[in-house]
Amino acid sequence: MVLCPGGVCPRRWTYRQKFYVLENNLEAVARHMLIFSLALEEPEKMGLQERSETFLELWGNALLRPSVAAFLRAQASHLANLVLEPDRLEEQLPWLSLRLLKFRERDALEAVFRFWSGGEKGPEVFPMSRLWDSRLRHYLGSRYDARRGVADWDLRMKLHDRGAQVIHIQEFRRWRDTGVAFELRDLSAYQVPNRTLASGRLLSHRGERVAARGYWGDIATGPFMAFGIEADDQSLLRTSNGQPVKTASEITQHNVTELFQEVAAWRGPRAIQGNVEETESPEPDVPAQEPFTIHFLPLDSSQTLHHKTCYQGRFQLLYVSCGMVHLLSPELGACVAPGGNLVVELARFLVDLRPKELKAFSDRVVEIARVAGFAPHTATKPSETFARFYKLGDSTPGGGDSAVESSGPAPLSQNR
Repeated sequence: MVLCPGGVCPRRWTYRQKFYVLENNLEAVARHMLIFSLALEEPEKMGLQERSETFLELWGNALLRPSVAAFLRAQASHLANLVLEPDRLEEQLPWLSLRLLKFRERDALEAVFRFWSGGEKGPEVFPMSRLWDSRLRHYLGSRYDARRGVADWDLRMKLHDRGAQVIHIQEFRRWRDTGVAFELRDLSAYQVPNRTLASGRLLSHRGERVAARGYWGDIATGPFMAFGIEADDQSLLRTSNGQPVKTASEITQHNVTELFQEVAAWRGPRAIQGNVEETESPEPDVPAQEPFTIHFLPLDSSQTLHHKTCYQGRFQLLYVSCGMVHLLSPELGACVAPGGNLVVELARFLVDLRPKELKAFSDRVVEIARVAGFAPHTATKPSETFARFYKLGDSTPGGGDSAVESSGPAPLSQNR
C-alpha cells in the first residue's frame, strides 16, 4: 500500500515528494530497499544495461547468475550495516527513511539482509529449486504430470484472453517449470537461489507452531504482467502471422531500461549513463537533494494511522494492491484528503479466478471503497486492471495522477 501526499507524475512535481509504504512482511520492505538502491545506483558503479538485467533477475527469477548473486550479497551486507543507524542510512541513502519502523522491526529487517548476504552459508539453506517444485506439486496435485498442458491452458485460455497475448508459451513454460522468467543468458547459467524470494511462516508440526523459511510466492501467473504486456513503442507489440514478434521478456527489458533512463534523467545529468556532463555548481560541496523520500510504516499500522493528526486527511493518493484490499477501511480512508484519489489493483491476471469470481472481486472492491468513504471515478475510462475512486468530501474529485500545488506528503501504498 502506498500513500502519497501529492501527484505521482515526476515531471509535474513542484516540491519534494514523500511516499509512505505499508507492507505486511519485512521481506517485502527489504526487497523494496534493494530494488530502489539498484535503480538509483550511480552510473559510474553500474551501467544502464547491467542495472536493468540485474533488476530483472532479482525481481523475477527464482535462480540467479553467480555475478548477480555476488551483487546481492554485497548490497545486502551494506544495507544490513545501515538499517540500525538511521542517521548514517539517510546520509548515504537520502531517499529512504526507516524512522517510523519499530525497533524490533529494524532488528528483524537487519536479519533479513544478513540472510541475503550469506550469513547462513550454502544453497541447502534455501534450496529454491526443490522448494519451487514442491510448491508446484502441491498446487497442481494430480495434474502435476500434465503440467505442460496445464501451463498451455492457463496461458492461452486465461492470460491471453485477458489481454496478455504477448507472453510466449516457451517463456511461460520455463517460468512455471524452473521459476526463471527472464533468461538473459543461457539457462544453465542460473544456478544460485534468489534469497530475496524467501520468507517465513508459522507452520503446524506435531501439534506445535514452528517457524519455517520457504518460498510462498506466485507459481501461477508470473512476473510478466508488470512491465511485459504493454509498451509506448507500439512496434514492440507487432505481430506476424498472428504471433507476437517480441516476447514478454524482451518487452519487459525494454520498458525497465527506459524506466531507469527516465529516473536517471529526472534525478539530473550526472545520473545519465554515457552522457555525464561536468557542470560547475555554485555550491559544489552541498550534496544534491533527492526529489523524493520513501518512508516505511510499521507493519500493523493501517488501522491506527488516523489516530495521529499528522496523517488525518493528509494524502492525495492511496494505492492498494489486490492482496491488501482487506486493509482498506474507514480508518485508513480518514488519512486521505477530500477529493483525493484511491487506486485499487484488481485480480484480472489471477489465473485461478474464473470470470464470475473476477466480477465478484471487483464488486467487493467497490463496496469496500464505499464503506471507506470513496466513490467511483465516473470520468475515467473503465479498466479491468485497476479500479479508481475519489474521497468524498468538500473538495472536487482529483484527477487520475494530477499534481498538487501545495506542499505536503505523497502517496500511501499497500503492495502485497
